[in-house]
Amino acid sequence: MTLVQGAAAAIAAAIDDMYAAFVAGDRARFDSHLHPDVTTWETHLPGPLRTRAELDAYRDARDGSGRRPVMDTLAARDKRIDVWGEVGVARYVLVAEPHGAPAQHTRVTDVLRHTRGRWLIAHHHAELVSEP
Repeated sequence: MTLVQGAAAAIAAAIDDMYAAFVAGDRARFDSHLHPDVTTWETHLPGPLRTRAELDAYRDARDGSGRRPVMDTLAARDKRIDVWGEVGVARYVLVAEPHGAPAQHTRVTDVLRHTRGRWLIAHHHAELVSEP
C-alpha cells in the first residue's frame, strides 16, 4: 500500500467512525474528527456555519430542544478520496435512515487536514439530494 493509499484508507475509516459516533450519540467521539476551525455548510442548516462555535451553538440548541435526529443508519457510500500531502478531499453519498422514516441521500464533500497524526475535517459541505 502506498502512502497515498494509506492516507485515503485512514480518511475513509475516520469518516466511518464519525458517523458511527453520531448514531451512538457520542458527540465527543464525533467531534474528535473535526478540525478546531471547521466550517460546516449543509442544506438543512440555518446558513453556513463558519466557525466551530457556530456549529456547537446550533447543535446545543437543536439537542436542547429535543430535535436531535435519531438514526438507524448513517453511512458514507461510494467514497472517492484524494490526498495531496497534508490535504485530503473526500466525496461520498451519505445515506441517512432516520428512525421510522425513509432513507435520505446527501452529496458530501469533506476537506481534511493532516494535523498531529490525524486526519481532521476542516470543511464539510453537504447537499440533500433526496427526501422521504
